[in-house]
Amino acid sequence: MINPIFSPDPHRYENGMIYRRCGKSGVLLPVISLGLWHNFGDEEPFAESLKKAHYAFDCGITHFDLANNYGPSYGSAEETFGMIMKKSFMPYRDELFISSKAGHDMWPGPYGEWCSRKNLFASIDQSLKRMNLEYVDIFYSHRYDPITPIEETMQALVDIVRQGKALYVGISKYPADKADFAYKYLKDHDVPCLLYQGRYNILDREPENEGIIKGAFNNGAGFIAFSPLAQGLLTDRYLNGIPEGSRMTKSRFLKKETLTPKTLDMINGLNKIAANRGQSLAEMALAWVLRDEKVTSVIIGASSIEQIADNVKSIKNLTFSEEELSQIDSLTLKKD
Repeated sequence: MINPIFSPDPHRYENGMIYRRCGKSGVLLPVISLGLWHNFGDEEPFAESLKKAHYAFDCGITHFDLANNYGPSYGSAEETFGMIMKKSFMPYRDELFISSKAGHDMWPGPYGEWCSRKNLFASIDQSLKRMNLEYVDIFYSHRYDPITPIEETMQALVDIVRQGKALYVGISKYPADKADFAYKYLKDHDVPCLLYQGRYNILDREPENEGIIKGAFNNGAGFIAFSPLAQGLLTDRYLNGIPEGSRMTKSRFLKKETLTPKTLDMINGLNKIAANRGQSLAEMALAWVLRDEKVTSVIIGASSIEQIADNVKSIKNLTFSEEELSQIDSLTLKKD
């Protein structure tokens, strides 16, 4: 049977998705963005990746977040997305906001990682080919490079925009002082930073504590959070321990040692607060990140369309009472 041509939901922008402005730019992003870090590589059936991308777009999710080394294997998430573009999304390119990044390990040798001009230009060209795109909407320096002069990295981003390979640029995981330098350099060269991307969730508040979110806001940039569910820890998956086949049993990023008795008690306590709000733990965790309007969007990962559907429900209630915030803080900010 030949699959029919993709026809998106004509009501995709009337289904309740909320869009927030990126800093002082003209760009609006959905508060829920779809990340392709895991679950879209060459280990996943293409039909499943296609189904998830279609469903996300039908929910009003217009932002798809990638990087050159997303997979596994490296580059395969971009290749998958390139096939989705060719098969389904090409007629809707102007409705999509697509990102890529470079700076982490990608290929062997001295030029295969970090943020030299050499690496960034090679990376953007490779990414565009893999994704069947003429440009990305935003291209990030994926991490601060302590070896390359920051001026070189920033100028490469400026020139990538001027060559039409990206419309905007961003930075990810930069220390606060380096981020401030990046904001100034980019603004002075007429290519202002659109977004700072950082890890932020109820259990990891570094962007809040280190002034990263406030710094982005003060410099006219948006802030977009990755790992808002702490790679699944802030879901109902681990409330009763470690289930067989879960990410914790096979990922090098989420280790079994993370789920200590103290952590288990904490997430069960959070789950009770969520239930009292009429939300799942995941819904509340996403809502907690989005409670601050300086946060433009959260990037979710999804192994199924059911997960996307559950995560999108979080936008129905982004308001917290002082009592709820205090209860959450008392559970998560306990000192050892």
